[in-house]
Amino acid sequence: MKCFRAVHERGRFLFEFEVVAKDSGSSARRGRFITPHGPVETPCFMPVGTKGTVKGMLPAQLEEAGAQVVLANAYHLSLRPGADRVSALGGLHDFMGWDGPILTDSGGFQVFSLSGLRSVDDRGVVFRNHLDGSLYKLTPEISMADQALLGADIIMALDECPPSVAGKDEIEKSLGRTSAWLKRCVAAKKRDDQALFGIVQGGLDLKLRTRHAKEVAGLDLPGYAIGGLSVGEDKAALYEVAGVTAAALPEDKPRYLMGVGTPKDLVTCIGLGIDLFDCVLPTRTGRTGRLYHEMGYLNIRNAVFAEDARPIDENCNCPACRNFTRAYLRHLYMNNEMLGPILGTLHNLYFYLDLAAQARNAIEAGDFRDFATRMSNIS
Repeated sequence: MKCFRAVHERGRFLFEFEVVAKDSGSSARRGRFITPHGPVETPCFMPVGTKGTVKGMLPAQLEEAGAQVVLANAYHLSLRPGADRVSALGGLHDFMGWDGPILTDSGGFQVFSLSGLRSVDDRGVVFRNHLDGSLYKLTPEISMADQALLGADIIMALDECPPSVAGKDEIEKSLGRTSAWLKRCVAAKKRDDQALFGIVQGGLDLKLRTRHAKEVAGLDLPGYAIGGLSVGEDKAALYEVAGVTAAALPEDKPRYLMGVGTPKDLVTCIGLGIDLFDCVLPTRTGRTGRLYHEMGYLNIRNAVFAEDARPIDENCNCPACRNFTRAYLRHLYMNNEMLGPILGTLHNLYFYLDLAAQARNAIEAGDFRDFATRMSNIS
């Protein structure tokens, strides 16, 4: 088996990605990405801490659960408390008390999700601040400056994400804008210790996806992301587009699927050759009482658990499963006790992070196909 190794040097820091094992029955691969705050073992799930915190979680709890990278959002942090303020307080790592790698999103997704509060043209985006109604301007140059102040290890280019129902002309226009913005991000990036990832768009059009992937890869960046999925398309389309896009990206650079997804999505897309994932699902559903296990999930609020003395999952080693029953957890949720969502979030993160760890082990052992089959019932 051929192992791919690439070194990406930008002055003072050496960004390195190595594929150390590949699955013979799929495109799954086991890799390692070196960052200024330590190595990232891939496949890797990254918990989402949009505003500099994974809701309800202490950094030590994230580390104990197996988190390697935490994701934050430069758009939200630039609005409050302000990127300059975070920088003055030592940067995002010190500010949030996390000494592992951090990835910051640029605010590109907010161009999509806050469409009613913004206007966009080739220069950039102007948002109506959702906090106080004031105007906030975001350009590739501003995004790079803000992310430099925040100090994340991995920073994302500003892009435009078209809706899944967009027509070809609209997608073509957004691709041109995303490509132009990416080149401006490359030119504006100043810090040598930050890895800039470009984002591939293209809607559900496979030819446009492939074309844009090759265009973005031509800039020889430290890594690449697949954006614009999990925005309303069906699962078959998601997997097809993710697989085709991943195959069009370099084998010697990390591939990041943004905002996806369910446990089944992770296992499926690992098999398509994707290395990095983030999604709010485990934390958001943990707060509402949907708790994952290998057979799917349970809604802990259901009355059937009122006298259930079992843990959420007998094979789970998280604090919720080690110490508490389903009955007690249901009691917490039904009475709006804050401990319930905290324990539920912690359990779901353990599940997702362990799922990624199991995938890494399976790829190394050469039995990823068997692992994926065992996980086929999860949702």
